[in-house]
Amino acid sequence: MSGRSPTRSLIAAAVAFLALGVAACSDSGGSAPGPGSGRAGESAAAQSRGEGQDSSPYWVDPRSDAARQVEAWDAQGRDADADVLRRISERPVAGWPSGDDPAPDIRDAVRGAAQAARTVVLVAYNIPHRDCGQHSAGGAPDADAYRRWIGAFADSIGSAPAIVILEPDAVAHIVDGCTPPEEHDERTALLSEAVDRLKRQPKTKVYLDAGNPAWIDDPGKLVEPLRRAGVERADGISLNVSNFQTDEAVKSFGSRLSALLGGAHFVIDSSRNGNGPLSGGRTDAWCNPTGRALGTPPSDRTGDPLLDAYLWIKRPGDSDGECRGGPAAGTWWPDYALGLARRAKV
Repeated sequence: MSGRSPTRSLIAAAVAFLALGVAACSDSGGSAPGPGSGRAGESAAAQSRGEGQDSSPYWVDPRSDAARQVEAWDAQGRDADADVLRRISERPVAGWPSGDDPAPDIRDAVRGAAQAARTVVLVAYNIPHRDCGQHSAGGAPDADAYRRWIGAFADSIGSAPAIVILEPDAVAHIVDGCTPPEEHDERTALLSEAVDRLKRQPKTKVYLDAGNPAWIDDPGKLVEPLRRAGVERADGISLNVSNFQTDEAVKSFGSRLSALLGGAHFVIDSSRNGNGPLSGGRTDAWCNPTGRALGTPPSDRTGDPLLDAYLWIKRPGDSDGECRGGPAAGTWWPDYALGLARRAKV
């Protein structure tokens, strides 16, 4: 898989937001918390638990897998582990609607975000021939099914403020040869149509995925397929989705690619890149690598005019696939989540 396995469907969030102050052949062969990571006057204990630290404009799901794990561990008396896991549960992470009908998951998320006056972050991940038959194989059965799916996706957002990460890996798999040549035209056409359909929603921003610098090391190779996929009508590109490249490496790559695309903006997935990538070029370095850590918390205050946001697009704690002892792709893995949180530079 491209370094970013799909996550479980969004858990229904009809309850009001609890205010607390809310992968891929990506290695083809593949930080410290940022702004808003604390407030003056917080107790040391509160900072350790991660309480009150989210000052981003993005929605935190109060019934996420991480949040429910915290509740379970609190009930079991695992207070220390629960406190550490709050570094995930009290941060906004993207939703990955799954199945043939994305509407229920999205509507629940939009409802929860509206109650909290926040922006929902979503991932559209259902392109036909997804992930080239690897850990996250699947996707819509054909082009018409995908058009219906993306239409339902957009309709469910309505007029709510939203960020959509469009089809992780889809363009990079064209470049790396994983997607057969006979499927290229259909794929870029579907992506272009998806950009246009999503942009009909008045407050939706769309970022077309462009892989990561350890996967496609020459950004020039991405330019033509991104243009055919409608990047010039999108709000920009997403980088490092479900991967582990450092913020600095991704920003450098993003700036180079941006220059080739006439100044395109970008967002970075910083969910698990706090310790950078697994060293040594080991096989499947993108898939549940050991020793990784949470990265820069979600924020739209980046200090870089091209970088629109740090986002946690991959849901920290969801497995990349059945590698290194992990469960199926997209399955919540509490032990892995706890390790990411423990090693976070808070």
